[in-house]
Amino acid sequence: MTVVFTGTAASAGATLGPARLIHGPDEFARFQSGDILVCRTTDPAWTPLFGMASAVVTENGGMLSHAAIVAREFGIPAVLGVRAALELLTDGGPLAVDGSRGTVTRLDTA
Repeated sequence: MTVVFTGTAASAGATLGPARLIHGPDEFARFQSGDILVCRTTDPAWTPLFGMASAVVTENGGMLSHAAIVAREFGIPAVLGVRAALELLTDGGPLAVDGSRGTVTRLDTA
């Protein structure tokens, strides 16, 4: 079943990739190039991940948040304010992120 989540369209563009749920800096080593960063929020310590991320999805934040500004600088899609993203998305599961429309689609693997 395909499920679509909505949030703030914070950085334009669209991409597909695996969700990588990151709860804090102690999990940064699990993040790989092309992953979609899914987290609660970001701050300057998270900036190195943006260089590897194909998109960013956060539970908190808006157009002027750290995640939005840095995603725009890196030219990657970002959808912010997606409630309960860390609980509703699966680590490694395929996602489609549309930062222009503010949608995150959990793709069916079956």
